[in-house]
Amino acid sequence: QVQLVESGGGLVQAGGSLRLSCAASTRTFSTYNIGWFRQAPGKEREFVAAVAWSGGTTYYADSAKGRFAISRDNAKKSVYLQMNSLKPEDTAVYYCAAGRGRPGRWINEYAYWGQGTEVTVSS
Repeated sequence: QVQLVESGGGLVQAGGSLRLSCAASTRTFSTYNIGWFRQAPGKEREFVAAVAWSGGTTYYADSAKGRFAISRDNAKKSVYLQMNSLKPEDTAVYYCAAGRGRPGRWINEYAYWGQGTEVTVSS
């Protein structure tokens, strides 16, 4: 089993920034695609950003392009999501996920999930 732990969430005003972290326990971390998803109350879980295990290829939802940046540090077995210019509609629980299927936005390709970290953006 791959254990994932998110951190870095909190309360921020609109226009502010947060950096989310995802720490993995597995020694084979570098072989997994990593994705960030979010879920707001009453809404379905949606894709935010992802990074492939090979070559560092990144993927972004339209809502994240130009504002968010995903990166990974295989030596530290961690993935980060830098979130800038935050908007109230970014308010959600953010989840880190790992998988060995197709990288990108397809939620069913990710087999392992963290417990989530809350992000609240006030206006």
